[in-house]
Amino acid sequence: MVKELRTKTGAGMMDCKKALGENDGDVEAAIDWLRKKGLAAAAKKSGRVASEGLIGVVANGTRGAMVEVNSETDFVARNDQFQGFVGEVAKITLAAGSDVDAIKASDFPGAGRTVEEQVTHLIATIGENMSLRRAVALEVSEGYVGSYVHGAVSDGIGKIGVLVALQSSASEDVLAPLAKHIAMHVAATAPQSLTVEDLDPQLIEREKTIFSDQARASGKPDNIIEKMIEGRMRKYYEEVVLLRQVSVVDGENRIEQVVEAAAKAAGTPITLTAFSRFALGEGVEKEETDFAAEVKAAAGV
Repeated sequence: MVKELRTKTGAGMMDCKKALGENDGDVEAAIDWLRKKGLAAAAKKSGRVASEGLIGVVANGTRGAMVEVNSETDFVARNDQFQGFVGEVAKITLAAGSDVDAIKASDFPGAGRTVEEQVTHLIATIGENMSLRRAVALEVSEGYVGSYVHGAVSDGIGKIGVLVALQSSASEDVLAPLAKHIAMHVAATAPQSLTVEDLDPQLIEREKTIFSDQARASGKPDNIIEKMIEGRMRKYYEEVVLLRQVSVVDGENRIEQVVEAAAKAAGTPITLTAFSRFALGEGVEKEETDFAAEVKAAAGV
């Protein structure tokens, strides 16, 4: 548990041990305790992911779709047959929508099988377990849905995918480069929400509690503490809310200012209505194994 806490926070071993002791072994509470003491930065996701595979992205005018299809090894992810399957499933999602069950029940082109049956067929053919983990589809009534794939291994296929939806009557010549700008930024920063209002209220309350405890530990008057909390929350929003973030592409303007500037130049309103970012295997922990021990066991040693 100490090792896990150290990996997640970067705090020292003794500090992690004390944090766990003070919080009855609750890792999340220990992370908050370390942050309140100024001994850790915001909790970091850690551990190697349990799944390999690929992200497939497709966009067509006012619609876009994205899927994550997992395999056991990266070797299979480099297989042309697997890549072709991921690309086709992304196209199917464009029509079927975000419901994974609906996608699985859809016909897979040229196979005489459903998507789910095609997965089973590939497992038997390639000899490795695979699964359609998640999918998303974005659409605007008027405007443009743009996409970006980081580290693409083929067209629309890679390890990180992003969709960006822009509602506007502006031309595609205006919206396409704007969408790419925002999508590249999203790929780099992984924002948690589009607006402050979209943030999880529990997440906001957690941050406020941590900042409040840190501020009160300074011994300053209540009116100063309140201003300190406001300042720290403002900085927090700038770190996690897309519209508040400074663009990593131009390094100067907030994303909301980038959109406003494009709208002004186009002479018509542009609204960033939604975004989605998939990073392969995020949120799934890989089971750590002792490879040498596995080999010995297989050899009967």
